[in-house]
Formats: sequence, C-alpha cells, structure tokens
Amino acid sequence: MSEQTENTQPLTPPQPQLDDTQPIKPVKKKSRRWLSILIGILGFLLLIGLGGFGGYMSGIGDRQSAEDSIVLQQVTEQYKFALVDIEFKRYEAAAQRLEYIISKDPGYPGAQEKLTEVLVLSVIPTATLAPTLTSTPDFSGAESAFQRAQQLIQAQDWSNALSAIDSIRKLDPTYKTAQVDGMYYFTLRNQGNALILKQGNLEGGIYYLTLAERFGPLDNTSMQLRAGARLYITGASFWELDWRQAYQYFSEVDGGMWDGSMTGAERLQYSAMRYGDDLFGLEDYCAAYDLYQIAAGLGTLDEAAANGSQEAFRICYPPTAIPPTVAAPAATTAVEPIATTAP
Repeated sequence: MSEQTENTQPLTPPQPQLDDTQPIKPVKKKSRRWLSILIGILGFLLLIGLGGFGGYMSGIGDRQSAEDSIVLQQVTEQYKFALVDIEFKRYEAAAQRLEYIISKDPGYPGAQEKLTEVLVLSVIPTATLAPTLTSTPDFSGAESAFQRAQQLIQAQDWSNALSAIDSIRKLDPTYKTAQVDGMYYFTLRNQGNALILKQGNLEGGIYYLTLAERFGPLDNTSMQLRAGARLYITGASFWELDWRQAYQYFSEVDGGMWDGSMTGAERLQYSAMRYGDDLFGLEDYCAAYDLYQIAAGLGTLDEAAANGSQEAFRICYPPTAIPPTVAAPAATTAVEPIATTAP
C-alpha cells in the first residue's frame, strides 16, 4: 500500500534542467541594450562630423569672400593709378595696370575700354608743331607709310589716314601689328563720328563705326551716335507713310542729328503736325490738339496745323467746358464795400 502511494506522487523535474532554461531571456536583453548604445554613439559621432564639415565649408566661404574683397580693393586701386598714368602720358605703365585688372576681374567696369584707349594713344606721336604735309617724301616702305599715317592722323585727315594705314598692311602685313590695329581703330572711329556729326552721312558713319568695332570696343559716345543714327534712319523710313511711327522714332532722336536735309528736331515737329492731322481726320480731336501743342513748342505751325489746332481746341474744349489746364474759380461771397465817407 505504501509502495503504491509512493509511486503515485508527482515527480519533481530535475534541477539541472531549470538551470539550463533560465539564462535565455537575460542574454537577449543585454545584447539589445548594447546595440542601442552603439547606435547612439554612432549617431553622436555623425552629428559631430556633420557639424565639423559645416563649419569647414563656412570657413571656406568666409575666406573666399575675404579674398574677393581684397582683390576688388587691389584692382580698384590699380585702376585709379592707371588713370593717373594716362593723365601724365605714361601709357606703358597704364597698359600694364589695366592688363592686371582684366586678368583679375575681366568684367571690371571701364578697364577694357581704357586699355583700348591707351593702346591707341601709345601709337600716336606727340607733336609740338602742326605737321607739314607739303613735302612729298618717299613712302615706298612700310616705315615711311607708318610715318605718313601718323602725320595724317595728327592732322585729323581721317580718309587719307585710312589709305596710308592700308598701304602699311599691303607692304608688310606683319609690321607693328598691334600699333597698326590701334591706328585702324582710332581712325575708323573718328571717321565714323565725323560723318555723322559734320556731314550728316548717317549710313557712312554707321559703317565706319562698325568697322572700328572689329579692332576694339566702342566708347559710349560712339555707341550713342550710332544708335541715334539708326533711329533716325528708321524714323525716316516711315516718312509720309506712317506719321505715328515717324513721330515716335524722332521723339527718341537727338534734336541736333541730321541727314543733310533736316535735323531731328525739325523732323519731330513736322511729324507731330502731320500725326495731329491724322488724328483730327479720325475725329480724335483732343489727342490731335495735344500733338499740335507739341509741334507748336518746337516751332511755328504751318497753315494746315494751325487751322486744325484751332478747330480741335474748339471741339474738344467748348466754351461751356473748362479746359483741363485751367482751374475752376473758387466760389466767393459778395462783400459790401466799406464806406470811406460819412452818409
């Protein structure tokens, strides 16, 4: 009986099996914790690296800005010195300074134009006496042709100077190439300006200025002259065909420019009168009157424009209407005069 009782009691699992299964969970927790720590360390190092790289790039930017500022200061100072050298006719020193400026900052304002000017001035002789062109020396060689061209440039005989420069190139294309190019630029530029300003030959002036531009950039005066001549020619192309277009173009042309027949101011006045006539015919009387007034400010109206102006004013500003340029009188209260003598 006792033996049966002992056989029915539950058996206790062996202790070694419990010891083998317990350490599994602590090991997993420990490995995950170290993994989190490692990721945190790596993230911290990454942030430090990014911060250092950002500081490095910022330092490079600051250094580049400082270098640009120093270069700008240097080229500005050299440009001032170059202007002084030009003033005292030290053209070689001025050219070296300007070349340095262009090498550091190709877009520095005025540097390229001044360099072209210096190269031109360096090939023009400085004469104390007016050159005498009565003698006829032998100009068979390139050197003689070069001297002849210098004399003609000094005398401002641009047309013959160009012929002399052409002779240099025909005799010896390699003779003083840079100086001859400078003489070409100077002579073509002045010939173009003279044709526009003195002779009213606008097409010829534009042609010579365009040739000069092949040897160097034009100065502002020449560029403005060429642009004005082109506007004049375009405006003249609408003459008697479209007075509105003609008026608009000549309103942008310098009044002193001319084409050998009429000045820009004369063409502006005439086109304003005829444009006013067109507007009058379209029954746009107020706009016509404004054009007539503009024309009157430039000179005397002809008979057609004078009659149109009077009629346009009458229609646009009838007697009952107050012209826009005249202010309406303020209402006043009648005041009885103060008696100065006893009744």
